[in-house]
Amino acid sequence: MYDVMSNVFKHLQPIRETMNSSHSNRDTGVVTTALLLAAGKGSRLYPLTHHIPKCLTMVHEASILERLVTNLNKQGFKRLVVVTGYQEKCIREFLGTQACGMTIDYVFSPLYATTNNIYSLWMAREIINEPFMLIESDLVFDVSLLDNMRYPDRIAVARMQPWMNGSTVTVNQSINKSQYVKKFQNGVAGTCDEIRYKTVNIYSFSLSSWHSIIERLDQYISAGRVNNYYEIVFAEMVADGSLSLKTVSFDGKPWYEIDTVEDLAETEKLFSADRYETKIPSNITQHVSGISKPFFQHTKSMGRGSITRSLSRLRSLPQSNSLSLKQIREANIQENEVSPKNKSIGRIHGTA
Repeated sequence: MYDVMSNVFKHLQPIRETMNSSHSNRDTGVVTTALLLAAGKGSRLYPLTHHIPKCLTMVHEASILERLVTNLNKQGFKRLVVVTGYQEKCIREFLGTQACGMTIDYVFSPLYATTNNIYSLWMAREIINEPFMLIESDLVFDVSLLDNMRYPDRIAVARMQPWMNGSTVTVNQSINKSQYVKKFQNGVAGTCDEIRYKTVNIYSFSLSSWHSIIERLDQYISAGRVNNYYEIVFAEMVADGSLSLKTVSFDGKPWYEIDTVEDLAETEKLFSADRYETKIPSNITQHVSGISKPFFQHTKSMGRGSITRSLSRLRSLPQSNSLSLKQIREANIQENEVSPKNKSIGRIHGTA
């Protein structure tokens, strides 16, 4: 444990001098930077993730990452920061330094195998010094759900349903009928008289909120609490009044978090190839470093291009998705224990 923490401490660098009042005017307006946490091994999706990171798992003919990048592009994002870990080369070769008109920056988390997402978030403290949207790399969602997440200090939530579990929040309703997070709960055990909302693992933060979060993250990492989830920091800050988050409802439109093969099958039901085809502008910047053919293959039809990814075209990436979902299920692969953070199963909320 000493060796692990010595590696952690060496990353602690003074950053407060870059965080001054000159940035205060950046707390308003539309957020154009996104932070993607993609360091984990995705072990519960094995064997699909045996040689590739979870975010490159295919949902029909487009990977989770393709869909995410496309959605960010449609929403006008200009910069994407990716925290990598497991199979980081795959992600770097997939995106390069430009994708869908966005600048791509990377932060490698060397302790990805022994730390949790609190450490991944902390690793981004020096590379991001602007308002941003935080998003997990295993989410597939309708692009319109991001419409109201483009503004600082917001949290995506969905009305709690019987099939969901994981972290939840209760809310206060302000005088203008906006709802703000009152309290975080880890898991759904116990009784609660108030309506609970499932966290969707998408947040946006103002620069001032981010500075406060970094200070709290520093305390956790310095104390060796590298295996916590970042929600514990958000919960603590909401409780003491140092963080205020306005809720954005993800009810009514499809979204899903992919942890297991069963989740992947459900996601493919919601996001069929016909109804939710992933598209990109035809002038997308393509990055093909070390790869025989471009990752993004597009056609010029009505001014738009359709992503038609096939991992079999890549020399450098194994064909991890070559097994069908049916074959995997028939093999009776056992799912590992469900994380207390979120086995959040998003559906078209409000429908049976």
